Amino acid sequence: MSATQKPNRKQQILECLAHMLQTSAGQRITTAKLAVAVGVSEAALYRHFPSKARMFEGLIEFIEESIFSRVNLILTDHKEALIRCHHILHVLLIFAERNPGMCRILAGDALMGENERLRARVNQFFEKLESQFKQVLRERKLREGKGFTISEPALANILMAFAEGKINQYVRSDFTKKPSNDFNEQWQFLMADK
Repeated sequence: MSATQKPNRKQQILECLAHMLQTSAGQRITTAKLAVAVGVSEAALYRHFPSKARMFEGLIEFIEESIFSRVNLILTDHKEALIRCHHILHVLLIFAERNPGMCRILAGDALMGENERLRARVNQFFEKLESQFKQVLRERKLREGKGFTISEPALANILMAFAEGKINQYVRSDFTKKPSNDFNEQWQFLMADK
């Protein structure tokens, strides 16, 4: 196998795992099932990833890179705090909607019975995103001379609870209740008098 095929096989394994997470709700995904779905032996899986936990970490890294690269673009392109928060939240919800299998990781149900560090890594992702919201909201005072009727950390937490709730609803509905449904109307309500 040439060096150019290895990254493709690694990517194929991750894509197959994400697809299985989407289509096998409530079922534990074993490396044996994954190997069959990819069309390789279990040994071949382990040539690309030393463990199943490392496969999940690969998906979590994809989530982090996808979201935070977009967040950085939003921060560069927009200066108003509420527009930044709206776009960041919308990016997260649209990413979730387009990647249902990843939602099971974000919601935590795909990680039940897996290595505890995976759950910690997802928690770290959400904490980093909440910190980003706090920073954007704090900068509003400096950039726009406006404050909020609620503390910035409390508002950032509301935004995260909203996003996590939408993602969890999506998973619980077997991916029928899309996270972006009613988003603009809900955003207007959340930001009323802000």
